[in-house]
Amino acid sequence: MRAEFPDFRLGSVLATSFTATLTERCGNAVERIPTPQRLVDWLAVNGLAVDSCTTAQLELARDLREAIHAAATATASQEALPATAVHIINDRSVQGRAAAVLTPERHREWRLGSPSRVEDALSVIAADAISIIAGERDGKMALCASPSCRAAFFDSSQSRTRKWCDMNTCGNRQKKARFNANQRKNRTAAGTGVS
Repeated sequence: MRAEFPDFRLGSVLATSFTATLTERCGNAVERIPTPQRLVDWLAVNGLAVDSCTTAQLELARDLREAIHAAATATASQEALPATAVHIINDRSVQGRAAAVLTPERHREWRLGSPSRVEDALSVIAADAISIIAGERDGKMALCASPSCRAAFFDSSQSRTRKWCDMNTCGNRQKKARFNANQRKNRTAAGTGVS
């Protein structure tokens, strides 16, 4: 990965990992796929290697990302799905040539058309989004508790009470903020003689 770009946030759910290519949506947004090559890199890391990517294909990918985020957010908030988001997700799903294949290790992998096109990879991501938003998997959509993040994520924890999209980023940041606030409060209380 190129050092001048922010690291990818990778998760176990393809569709919500894809929405995490734009983070800190309610703060200082961080674009993690700013160039076509960066999208190629992200797809390769996620087992969807493509031959190349144009600026127009990057825009298709970003449109899909935002549609998935809007639909996942609506699902987590128990609101109606935005019609535009549903349309984009469905269009991307049917416009690719990808097939699920079984490996000898009993894993599902995706085989993209030849030559491998961005549209093929986007169809896999859209299909993954459809499966989680439609409730076909064991888990639920949730929103990150971080006020600057608010990323949609798929909570498959046993209790379904996860608060953070990623404990190593948002969770730790919030824990650190709480710790620092308590330290300041304790110092203030000690300085005024209040216990």
